[in-house]
Parts: sequence; structure tokens; C-alpha cells
Amino acid sequence: MAQGKRISTDIDDSALAAIKALGAAARQARTAAGEGQALAAGRLGVHVQTIARIEAGEPGVAIGHVMGLLALYGLSARLEGPAVA
Repeated sequence: MAQGKRISTDIDDSALAAIKALGAAARQARTAAGEGQALAAGRLGVHVQTIARIEAGEPGVAIGHVMGLLALYGLSARLEGPAVA
């Protein structure tokens, strides 16, 4: 069983939707750059399956890998919500 599948029941629907949106944005940016998953994996230093899992919106992927993939293609993520005291 994939690591992401084990934890998905512990994450609410809005968080899962946000994870999927990050993956979709990463895929769109990568394909717009004309690069395949294998090239992205090589640039990031991860297995090609990790790129596929990020782009599929699996929640069990390390956040560093997700943020790294976004950064490769000039994307960033911004936190929104109530201020932390």
C-alpha cells in the first residue's frame, strides 16, 4: 500500500483538495516547460515515482520534495488562514 493512502483518512477534504491542487499545478508547470517526469526527478534528485505521487496529489509525499518540485518550475505555495498566536 502506498504511504499516502495510509494517512489520507486522517486529513480533511479541504486539505486533500489543496494537496491535489499543488500536484496539478506542479504537473502543469512541468509539462509547460516541456519536461518529462524522469527529467524532473533527476533534477530534484528523487525517483520518478515520487514525481508521479506528487502530481497525483498523494498526501504521503515529503513536503520537501513537493516544495522542491514547485520551486524547480518557479512556483511557490502560500499559507493562508488564521494568524498563529
